[in-house]
Order: sequence, then C-alpha cells, then structure tokens
Amino acid sequence: MTWQSPIAPGISWYQASVGERPEYPALDGSVSTDVAIIGGGFTGLQAAFNLARLGVSVVLIEGSRFGDGASGRNGGQLGTGQRASPTELETELGFERSKAMFEMAENAKHYLLDFAEQHGIDIEYLPGQMNVSHKRGGEEEYRHEAEIMAVRYGYPHISFMDQEETHDRVGSTRYHFGLRDTGTGHIHPLKLLVGLARVAAASGASIHEMTPASGIRQAGGKTVIDTPKGTITADRVLIATNAYIGNLEPVTAAHVMPIRSFIGATAPLDRYPQVLRGFEAVADSRFVVRYFRKSRDGRLLFGGREAYTADSPRDIATHIRRQIAEIYPDLKNIEITHGWGGSVGITLPRKPFARDVLPGVTSLAGYSGHGVMLSNYCGKMYADMVAGNARELDLLKELKIPPFPGGARLRKPLLFLALTWYALRDRF
Repeated sequence: MTWQSPIAPGISWYQASVGERPEYPALDGSVSTDVAIIGGGFTGLQAAFNLARLGVSVVLIEGSRFGDGASGRNGGQLGTGQRASPTELETELGFERSKAMFEMAENAKHYLLDFAEQHGIDIEYLPGQMNVSHKRGGEEEYRHEAEIMAVRYGYPHISFMDQEETHDRVGSTRYHFGLRDTGTGHIHPLKLLVGLARVAAASGASIHEMTPASGIRQAGGKTVIDTPKGTITADRVLIATNAYIGNLEPVTAAHVMPIRSFIGATAPLDRYPQVLRGFEAVADSRFVVRYFRKSRDGRLLFGGREAYTADSPRDIATHIRRQIAEIYPDLKNIEITHGWGGSVGITLPRKPFARDVLPGVTSLAGYSGHGVMLSNYCGKMYADMVAGNARELDLLKELKIPPFPGGARLRKPLLFLALTWYALRDRF
C-alpha cells in the first residue's frame, strides 16, 4: 500500500522552511507617484528596489501576500540562456540578436547571485544543472549543442554526458544522455523573495500587500489604478502580474496564459545517497517538463505539469509520487511531506512578453517556466528604461509574440487540448 502523507493542502516546503513572513500594510487611501507597479513578485519588487534607489518615487501593490504567487512557489532552477536554446533563437533571429539575448540571460544570472550576496540573502544556492533526454534519439544534437555553446557563445560550462555518466549523476537509468551545466544552479526562491521585499522597502519604495488592482484607466495624461481603498495616480505603470493578470488588462491576457504546475517535497533522502549525488538540478526533454532537484537538507523537490487538471491540492502527492517512481522506483513509497501548486505564465512561442500596452504602461510577463533569473532582471531592466537606458529591454520588446488563438472565450479550452496532446506524446 502506498504511504499517504497528511500534507497540508497547498502549503509549500518553502513556506514551511521560511516560517512567518514579514507583513506589509495594504494601501489605505489615494496616492500619487512617479511609477506605480502592479504585482509583487520578482519583477515588480526588483523594479521597485532599483527605481527607489535612483530616487524615483514608486508605489507597488500586490493582491495577495508577497511570495504567494509563482515567485515564491516555483522550481528554483536558474538555467542558462533563454527558454529557447541559442541555436533555436539563432535560426529565427540571426546570430547577433541571439548572442545578445544569451548575454542578457548571463547578465541576469550574475545580477541575481550578486544581488543576494550584496544584501545578505541566504538563497541556498547550489551549483549545477542537467538537461536530460527521456528519448533514445537525438544524441548528436546534444553533443552539437555543447560545442556551439563553447565555440560560438563563449560558454564553456556545458559538457555532454553519455549514458553511463547520466545514470551515475541522476541516480537513475530512466534517461539516456544529457548536458551538464556547471555555470548555473538552483535556489530557494521564497528566501530570495522575502529578502527582496525587505530590501525594496528599505530602499524607500512604498510596497503594499493584500491590495488588488481592480482597474486601470487613463486621465489627464496620467494612469490611474483603482484599488479597494483608494487610487494610485502615476506617470508610468508597470504591470508585473505574469500568470495572474486575470481580466485586468486585455493585451497581456491575450498573450500570456496561465497553466498549473505542481511540486512535491519528499522527506530527506538519507537512505538514498545515489539520487542526485552532486545535488544538481534536472530538467528533462519532455514537452511537459519534469524538473527536480535536491534541497540543501537533502529533500527531493519534484515538479511536473501533467497534474495541471487536478481539481484539489489533495491530489498533488499522488500525482507527484507516481512521476517520481517512474524515475526512481526505490522511492515509490517515499513520504511526500509537502505538495503545492501555482500558475506559470507562458506565451505561445515560449519567449518573454514585453510590451507597452497603453501610453506609459508597460507589461512584463510570460517567462514560460524560465523566470527565476529573467523575471528578476526584467525588473532591473524596467528601472533602467525609466532612467533612460532601454537597450536591453528593447531586445525583448522586439520579439514577435503572437496572441493565443481563440479569443477570450476559446483560448483556455484550446490550450487545454494542446497540453493534453503534448502530454500524451510525451507518455507514448
């Protein structure tokens, strides 16, 4: 009989390990400011911090608690480059733009790690990531990718792993080969988020939890944001809600779709030292990606999206344990101490969405599962743009991001059908 853990529905291991988070007041009354930010995740808080330290007045509102969205509940993997590989981007954009996009992502990686170190935030960084193939074919493509990254993109940290090395490092025979990246790693995202909110507030930004935006309108050359207990009038506005845009702003909603992602945390794997013996993170080659890693205290944090149709958080442990057992049969009865889910914002081409959706109103979203470092850096890039340096952010604004088909009524049912199809392809 499979062991069933009495997990608290939706409570993440991140939250359990952090404990009580600092509270910030809701906005009470009407205010005017240079920049208003909607959304208190990585993007919004980084923008608030960087703007405030430049002397720009900024008011940020978050509809829930800081950390309740994707920024505090994600898989914690940094990755390298954009969501699409440099070779894919090079085919579409040409080498120069692809190289610039890669360098932006490297800047994002270094910025995040430097930010945490400079501000004394223990993000539990652990180095190393492996991208592994669940299919037997395509070995030469993987070898070629490692060569291209070293020669054309000046990134020597990726090496090809044959079957034996893959089995040894993953601790499983489920995958056939892969790439090992020693120039990146994984973090405790909620610790970063909590520290970021603290730093943003200390910098002079006015940040508010439990303050949803109910509307955006323009009047007299300004933008007005409606909230339950007042309005914010601003010269500029950043929409940084990502998957949680809802019906607030239609252009973003048409281009950024939320999909559900679920993660389970096991008890520490003291009896299974062969599982990820190097504490490196893993992402596999499925379209519906399985991503997993070991925490600093030896837990397996395992995420997958085949459970996106689950109606109740009580089902998370069952879904996740089944997926774990496919890779690690010895863990088929492992204790799942925490299971949680959240929404990931994706775009149709899996590239970030950056657009001025109204005069003076910029939306940044759609990191497509690759947002831990990109979302932080996008907040910084937005602040740079306000300060007169839009060079890097313009690279994202120039990307062609089409809307999801089907309009407001049909886009979610069509996405459901597409994800179901890809999940079946992954399985069979």
